[in-house]
Amino acid sequence: MVMGVSGSGKSTVGARLAHRLRVPHIDADALHPPPNIAKMAAGQPLNDDDRYPWLERVGEWLAAHRDGGVASCSALKQRYRDQLRARCPRIEFLHLRGSPELISRRLAHRSGHFMPPALLRSQFDALEPLGAGERGVTVDAGRDVDDIVDTFLSFSAAGHYV
Repeated sequence: MVMGVSGSGKSTVGARLAHRLRVPHIDADALHPPPNIAKMAAGQPLNDDDRYPWLERVGEWLAAHRDGGVASCSALKQRYRDQLRARCPRIEFLHLRGSPELISRRLAHRSGHFMPPALLRSQFDALEPLGAGERGVTVDAGRDVDDIVDTFLSFSAAGHYV
């Protein structure tokens, strides 16, 4: 699972990671129900009730790909990650962390996405970094995509997480 705020590079890194692992990839944004997309497009942040059925869909995808798959999903709060772990206990997280300035610059140059830059602050406010006991690694989102993937694969293979 490649996680982080909108604009952190989840889709790009997730696709590259899946390619390297030769497994399927899904951008979890494709699993949002239409009311969630409409709400975000209108500049309203999603609440936990909005996210629950979406995360269930993501969890179903993960469960169907237990033997290998990469999903790109914000997974901002630990309880969201817990919900995903309930479906796929072996999940590992790659958290792409970037400064608000870096992510804002990226969002300013992105077009055709339903998530408006105005909602970025709400994502940073909701973000809970990976905690103790969560299998994953946090990597600077400003690094080169292949370097990010290499770092994750090295940590994953060694079973070392931060």
